[in-house]
Amino acid sequence: MTRSRAQDPNVCGVTAAIAVIDGKWKTALLWMLESGPHRPAELLRRLPGLSEKVLTQMLREMEGDGIVHRKVYDVRPLKTEYSLTPFGRDLSAALAPLSEWGHRRLERLAAAS
Repeated sequence: MTRSRAQDPNVCGVTAAIAVIDGKWKTALLWMLESGPHRPAELLRRLPGLSEKVLTQMLREMEGDGIVHRKVYDVRPLKTEYSLTPFGRDLSAALAPLSEWGHRRLERLAAAS
């Protein structure tokens, strides 16, 4: 799904919501930021395989969607932290039932094998 299509007021609400979390890393970042502010290096350490370039891109998109807040401290060296906005916490709460469903699905798959 293109990000521009997700901004179309005539698109399904679920489609618009999924566009905000679409991608390999956004749900993991959202989950990590639920616990509080994190610095970029910390996010990179906790998500092996995530490159700095992709992290920056994902965080910028999430900031543009209003779910992540970027705070830059006026110190040397620069210190930057990312945290969830109230809108981001709303999204996280909305995804909780979907997460529970996903865990139940995984249990069913494990039981079937």
